[in-house]
Amino acid sequence: MEENSLYDRIGGKPAVRATVALLYQKILDDDSIAHFFDDIDIDALRKSQTAFVTMAFGGPAQYSGNSLRKAHKNSVKKGLSDSHFNAVATHLRNAMLELSVPQNLIEEAMLIVEST
Repeated sequence: MEENSLYDRIGGKPAVRATVALLYQKILDDDSIAHFFDDIDIDALRKSQTAFVTMAFGGPAQYSGNSLRKAHKNSVKKGLSDSHFNAVATHLRNAMLELSVPQNLIEEAMLIVEST
């Protein structure tokens, strides 16, 4: 784990968990993307996403889920596109804003998300 990682600077495990929980609440309330999650175990997805975000932000979790390409394969068949990714990214940004994450850390997080 990198010292002063984004994971640590946003508040560690509690902050990541809160962000992911709020993110999925926003996603599931968004009719333009919620249908991609119709047959998904949301609790399992939240756990997996929390591990992924923790790893991506420099935290201690070992993400052991599918590659992003494999994880989204069925969604691509349903029409997943950049516009859907942008909607999720907007929900992530808004979740972090709602949780009072400082703007500079949100921007850093968005760069990381965009790169993955």
